Amino acid sequence: MNLIMIEYYIKRATVFDILSNLEACDLDFWPPLSDRVNLEEYSYKLYENSITFEAWNNKRLIGMVAAYFNNIENSTGYITNVCVENNYKGKNIASDLMRKCIDYANENKFKSIVLEVNENNVAAINLYKKFNFKSIDIKNENIKMLLKLSNTN
Repeated sequence: MNLIMIEYYIKRATVFDILSNLEACDLDFWPPLSDRVNLEEYSYKLYENSITFEAWNNKRLIGMVAAYFNNIENSTGYITNVCVENNYKGKNIASDLMRKCIDYANENKFKSIVLEVNENNVAAINLYKKFNFKSIDIKNENIKMLLKLSNTN
């Protein structure tokens, strides 16, 4: 019996951990992530510029939400990546990671979070709707979604 022990961290992953996770999830994106970005460069960009909310099993990064919280002027965060490896899907890991990301945004007084998702990625859209993200725009098969946070005064 393979016991799954999930541990959650914020910004612990190395560039290599991030790259390994992106490679494992590559084909879960529509179109595949590697068709749109250089995975090595993107891993470095996430490592340097994003906050990563991470799920680990046996010292292996198996899930991640990466978000930019650098738009201080508009107090808007941007989720750039949500990925859980196939062997770990169905265990609420993506929901746990999204919750941690949203909690971080609230704790740091952000007013909203935006993201973009391909209209064919039904599982991701359903995940975002579960957290009350609303569609605000559609361009070239990509849906832009917005979550207004409760801490706005």
